Amino acid sequence: PLEVAATLRAGPLDRLVSVVLPLSRQGLLTAAVLSFAHTLGEFGVLLMIGGGIPGQTQVASIAIYSHVEAMDYAAAHRLSLLLIVTAFVMLVCIYALNKRFKIVGVAP
Repeated sequence: PLEVAATLRAGPLDRLVSVVLPLSRQGLLTAAVLSFAHTLGEFGVLLMIGGGIPGQTQVASIAIYSHVEAMDYAAAHRLSLLLIVTAFVMLVCIYALNKRFKIVGVAP
């Protein structure tokens, strides 16, 4: 497709906007949603580098860790359930977006 667009005298920016981005839309949407979901569950880097500063770097995974350390298993289970539900919603969103923006005529 890029070579065809070049033979039709499309410039580099035009080829990017009219060929590359529409063909890669599905992958870009998937990457954005998966990056967000991965960031929600990030644990090791935040704990080692950022630490668990309450009110500043408190993400769900560190909050679960803090609750388990304090032996507050009920709160840890609730937060774990929240992460599982969020991951499931993310996967449903990815599936719906991929199904909606499926490019017809292009082999997977």
